[in-house]
Amino acid sequence: MNGVELFLLGRALMKLGEDALPEPPGGAGRYAGSARLVLIVASDIAAHPDSAVGEIASRTGLPQSQVSTAVARLKEAGSAVTAPDPADRRRVLVRQAADVSDRVARVRAAGIEQALAAALGTEDPGQLGEVTAALDVLARHLLPHSPQDPAPGTAR
Repeated sequence: MNGVELFLLGRALMKLGEDALPEPPGGAGRYAGSARLVLIVASDIAAHPDSAVGEIASRTGLPQSQVSTAVARLKEAGSAVTAPDPADRRRVLVRQAADVSDRVARVRAAGIEQALAAALGTEDPGQLGEVTAALDVLARHLLPHSPQDPAPGTAR
């Protein structure tokens, strides 16, 4: 595999992940911005709590308007909370919500089986199992994990 193939594989995996996510209440058309943008912003908020929207935009490379939209969606889903910056009341700081909302729990529990079968064009259990096992290996080695978020496939 070369760098171009790895990049294209990454894009295919992102599409697969998006297809595996459950639709938000009211359908995807109700919200501006894609699930991809919301997940990028959510992961930045998790890594950098108490950040201003402009700081998130700088780190992610997303336009500030898209970050603001994603933050609004995360707040509505119960995944993020905002508070005025004590040092500058004009700024709003964003952090993960302390409790996991129902929407977040549904997103985290969503399986990839249907999206994977559609992407592969087969429901052959052997082929699906082989690809799922390969994805589990990649996730175990490439994704950061905290003690609260154990590696995929491990007991909670």
